Amino acid sequence: MLRSQKIRTVAPEMDPLRIGMGWTVEDLGKPQILLESTYGDSHPGSAHLNELVGLCEAAIGARGGKAAKYYATDICDGQAQGHDGINFSLASREVIASLIEIHAMATPFDAGVFFASCDKGMPAHLEAIARLNMPAIVVTGGVMNAGPNLLTLEQIGMYDAMYKRGEISEAEFIRRKHSACPSCGACSFMGTASTMQIMAEALGMALPGSALMPAAGGELRDFARKAGEQALVLAQKNLLPSQIMTKEAFHNAIVVHAAIAGSSNSLLHLPAIAHELGIELDAEEFDRVHRVSPYLLNIRPSGKWPAEFFFYSGGTPAIMEEVKSLLNLDVLTVTGKTLGENLEDLRQEGFYERCHEYLKNRGVSKEEVIRPFANPISRSGAIAILKGNLAPEGAVVKHSALPEAMRKTRLLARPFDREEEAIDAVLTGKIGAGDAVIIRYEGPKGSGMPEMFYTTEAIASDPALSSSVALITDGRFSGATRGPAIGHVSPEAADGGPIALVQEGDLIEINVDLRRIDIVGVDKRELPPAEIGSILLERQKEWRPKPVKYRKGILRVYAKNAVSPMKGGYIE
Repeated sequence: MLRSQKIRTVAPEMDPLRIGMGWTVEDLGKPQILLESTYGDSHPGSAHLNELVGLCEAAIGARGGKAAKYYATDICDGQAQGHDGINFSLASREVIASLIEIHAMATPFDAGVFFASCDKGMPAHLEAIARLNMPAIVVTGGVMNAGPNLLTLEQIGMYDAMYKRGEISEAEFIRRKHSACPSCGACSFMGTASTMQIMAEALGMALPGSALMPAAGGELRDFARKAGEQALVLAQKNLLPSQIMTKEAFHNAIVVHAAIAGSSNSLLHLPAIAHELGIELDAEEFDRVHRVSPYLLNIRPSGKWPAEFFFYSGGTPAIMEEVKSLLNLDVLTVTGKTLGENLEDLRQEGFYERCHEYLKNRGVSKEEVIRPFANPISRSGAIAILKGNLAPEGAVVKHSALPEAMRKTRLLARPFDREEEAIDAVLTGKIGAGDAVIIRYEGPKGSGMPEMFYTTEAIASDPALSSSVALITDGRFSGATRGPAIGHVSPEAADGGPIALVQEGDLIEINVDLRRIDIVGVDKRELPPAEIGSILLERQKEWRPKPVKYRKGILRVYAKNAVSPMKGGYIE
């Protein structure tokens, strides 16, 4: 007996209450499918999702099931930038996952279809799916079109910094702002939204080839219908996420993450999802896999093309074909088949030929977007985990975006306790070549772990700073971030981590190849490691915690209970 029917036998109010909202008596006995989405007028990544939900609902009804729509609207990291709204971003992942848990547990269903597109909605749905461990399938909301001359949103931060420095006119700045988002869907670069859509497919939880389709295209709508039909199959087979999102599936996802130079925020999201399944996914696993997995995808912000070209080049399956030798092809997926079987089916069905027609119309070859395994952009992936006396538990750097000169360098510490102070110093010329801009008290317990996007853009868009200044923080970065940025420094300052002890004039040494980040000097003078250790111990004795920033509401709950960024920043 299906779960929904068992519940009817113990909850006599269930039937009359559902009849009261329009269900028929016949509907009561059908397989019941939960439709969860982040739909809402919150941003382009969610505003179109209800159309996909409706198509899925109709497909379920046509195949003898009954669907019920629930909503957990997400926020937009882009609209939250530049003010305290971004502090709520990571906490919103936990809230959305918990609300979905409440929906599914209060009124049990036989399976679920989960619709999301963007930075926190996408990982929140995967986190909830893992926690619930009910038959489930993900429909990703696709990607928006690029604007005129392939303009995409991540470039707006650069133009903002240029406008503030007087390098472009206000009219030019406004024209670009008004042209960067011409349609619904995730922003058209390999930020967190695009990355996590691909991760959903790489984990086996979305239909093959469905991640990051153009949101305005008909193919995405076809996949929404197919997902509804497949949800009924999953319900009958009782195929569970724990059978799909295995340790091997997470390994596959990290290989794909390396190949696409995915967002560093994935190091917060994939461990949080794995944690719900009882799988330990530590940061070193990312480092190990990225060391031996090639970087292939020529998509912004690290590459040339907007993200809509990803699907035109064959999408996640095309990436997987290139890195097939590094993947476990026997993992199970939501199709009920293995990954290897899915890839073979796509080849037989002419999937790649259909995708490549779009590229032909634009005069671009597949190899310009997805490089061959034998001729990668880089022999190793984009992410490295650094450790040292500044970050004993680790820090994350997207080293594919680092200038060569910054891979091994020694810089002068310029610490700031708030991002607002740091960006002002950058824009007013108080930061110079050879400085390390350190922004602290911005971790999960400090302020909710906001993104440092505008500060990174201010540095990256300034030719005098972009190859000689590093940004180091216990906060995190936008997936659109480029340039020398090191984040997730752990333990964070609010916990008394060494980043809280850094003083003006300390020397910071970064060595990406050795995976090190250390304080190596004081007052601009190099000192022996033992002496540095003694100085840090003395500073630790003098250190006092800062007053709690949020005394009520969700950020108080989040700050009090969040684990280290290197563990995933989830609520324990």
